[in-house]
This record gives sequence, C-alpha cells and structure tokens, in this order.
Amino acid sequence: MKTIAIINMKGGCAKTTTAVNMAYILAKEYDKKVLLIDNDKQGNLSKACGVWSYENPSLADMLTGQEEIGGVVQVVEKMPNMAVIPANMHLLTANLAVIKDEEREQATIISKELEKVKEIFDYCIIDCPPDINVSVINALVAADEVIIPIKIDGYAFDGMDELEEQINNAKALNPKLKFRGCLVTMYYNRDVCRQGEAWLQNQRYPVFKTHIRRTEKADEVTFTNESLMEYSPRSGAARDYKTFVKEYLEG
Repeated sequence: MKTIAIINMKGGCAKTTTAVNMAYILAKEYDKKVLLIDNDKQGNLSKACGVWSYENPSLADMLTGQEEIGGVVQVVEKMPNMAVIPANMHLLTANLAVIKDEEREQATIISKELEKVKEIFDYCIIDCPPDINVSVINALVAADEVIIPIKIDGYAFDGMDELEEQINNAKALNPKLKFRGCLVTMYYNRDVCRQGEAWLQNQRYPVFKTHIRRTEKADEVTFTNESLMEYSPRSGAARDYKTFVKEYLEG
C-alpha cells in the first residue's frame, strides 16, 4: 500500500478536492482499492463521501486508542473500491488528548494502524488540514509521499518553508518520505497564473506538469456530497484530474 499525504499550510487550495478525486479516479479508472483518511476536523472529505456523522467512530477514536482501524473504516456505498476513515470536530479534542498522553508514541499512531490494512488497500490518501498538529505529524510519519496543492495568488507560497521543515523533521521517523510535487489548482488563463506557475517551476520544489483548471462546478459539488468526477465528469477540472493521476502513476 502506498500512502500519500495531501497537505498545504494554506486553506482554500483544493486539498480535499484533490484527495477525493484522486481516490475516485484510482478506484474507478484503475480498479485500485483506496483508503481515504479525513484528517481535518471540518470533515469536508467525509461529507463528500457521504460518511460524515457524530454517531459512528472516527479518526478521533483511533488516535485516542478507543478504536482500532477496523472499527473506524467505512466503505463508500457508491464506490465499493473506496473506504474512508471519517473525521468531525472530535478530532480537535483528540489532538489535545494525544499531546497530553506522554505514555504513547504520539507520532506513530496512524502508521502503526495502517500496517494492519496494508494488504487490503493499494493506496491510502490522507487529506490534511492547513495546520501542523499531532494528527498532521502522524500523517507525515505514515506517508510515503507528499503532494502539495497550490492555488496561485499573492499568498500561495506562505508556509512553504515551514512545511518543508516539517517534512524533513518527519524523515527522522520516516526516512522513506518523499516530496512528490506541487500541484497547481484553480488555474485560469491569466498572466498571474502563468507567471506564478512559471516561478514555481523555477524553484527547488518539484512541480507536476498538469495543472487543474478553475471551475464553478467545484463550488457546486460541495452541496451534493459527491466528487467532481461524479458531478461533472466532462468539466475541465475533472479531465485535468484524470490527466494528473495518469502523470502521477507514470512518474
């Protein structure tokens, strides 16, 4: 099983959209078994997959040791090849509880649980919040690769140095961790996007050739609890995500 952390210190750059649609494409187009982990207390990924609730066990229960991974995984009914570990606001208090529990290895909880299902899934994709906390550090320690979605604007590169530092710190516990690349999202054909993308490609960071075009469909889909691939498969962004996954797999 290959584990991918989708992360950026900045919000609103399509991390969840990228995680959900990458998983959907791997599951449907490539017949891969994919586990999604919602690592954001807002639970947007859980909502997109139709598994958000306060009634069922979630990532918070796994982090605090109340449930093993088998007790928190939920199959996505509309997509049998996909399963989700959901999240809700309980994740906030779970992060605090883990910090206070000095008797546990705080950074390796997720990686140890994923070991139990590594023969079941081909990919695990972890959708991280725009933050650095215990659950995000767990994601980096568990991951094989990091993908950073970036929306080109005046604040696009804020936090990149800090994030790179956290990735390097995680390598002390997880030497296999690789920064796979930046993915430009919400792209539109204007000078600011063209220049920003060109600048990014000239930095030390790896950048995917594919960029994801901006589309109103990405806003509309937040009301339907679907992936963009389900809601508008012919949209430019949906087609771009298919191209991106192809590039990722061939890379």
